[in-house]
Amino acid sequence: MKPPAFWSDPDSVLGALLSPLGAVYAGAGRARRRRAKPWRAPVPVICVGNLTLGGAGKTPTAIHILRRLAERGLAAHALSRGYGGSERGPHLVRPEIDDPARVGDEPLILASHAPTWISRDRAAGARAAVAAGAQALVLDDGFQNPALEKDLSLIVIDGPAGFGSGRVVPAGPLREPVAEGLARAEAVLILGRGDPLAGIPFEKPVLRGRVEPAFAGIPFKGLRALAFAGIGRPEKFFAMLRGLGVELAATRAFPDHAPYDDAILRRLAREAEALDAQLICTEKDAVKFPAWFRGAALPVPAKLTLQDEKALDALLDGTLRKF
Repeated sequence: MKPPAFWSDPDSVLGALLSPLGAVYAGAGRARRRRAKPWRAPVPVICVGNLTLGGAGKTPTAIHILRRLAERGLAAHALSRGYGGSERGPHLVRPEIDDPARVGDEPLILASHAPTWISRDRAAGARAAVAAGAQALVLDDGFQNPALEKDLSLIVIDGPAGFGSGRVVPAGPLREPVAEGLARAEAVLILGRGDPLAGIPFEKPVLRGRVEPAFAGIPFKGLRALAFAGIGRPEKFFAMLRGLGVELAATRAFPDHAPYDDAILRRLAREAEALDAQLICTEKDAVKFPAWFRGAALPVPAKLTLQDEKALDALLDGTLRKF
């Protein structure tokens, strides 16, 4: 979906009018969590979540945590709902044969780093992963899902976007009220500039970091490009490219998890040719391309860089010591 403009405006009249529906949505989520009887896995469960709809940087964060766990000698598996895919699971993602229509786009990226499971029922997915040898589980999203007990919940916040209007969907971008979500979290990770927690009481660890290209050696500086992205906030990707010195001849923003049919891809190719520009996109976009289009656009994988890696290590080690 593409977020409506009023979601970022706390003074929006439309947002105010929709606030009662937001209260109903928040109440339903609260009741669901209160009634739930979450399954306790025999291995550490680390949840990378957020409080808003749309991308905040959860997948690069989950990949980073998977790597840190692997460096500790643990067989860490990823667990995802598989948003945008038809598979209900539990299903172990096989990148060589699975496609985004079945498993979603982000699980295909996760699966290139660690065994990744799709399951609408998070507890069932966790059981399958544990039975397959998982020694730790990393949830990419699922903070609001009460089916599985979490041992460490890390809330990822897009620094510049913050919490938008501060209202709950459909009045704003929030999945739940900020105070309620923060109360269940063990830590917060703010990506990019900004101070979205200003004025909000939060006495737990606050980490800071940024998302940047995962590889070096590409001559970004001076590269003339037509950039496109189907992520939560495409402008974040475009701003990163500008910061790398890319000359953006044009940009095209698509909704988060947008599919790319042949007509759209051919149109992008024609536009790039007319502008004498290189097509450039996110890795999340590239996993959805058909075979004939692969190689036409330069995908830019993303990685998380933390200001203080030791702060994350302390959170992970504290969680692992409980097992």
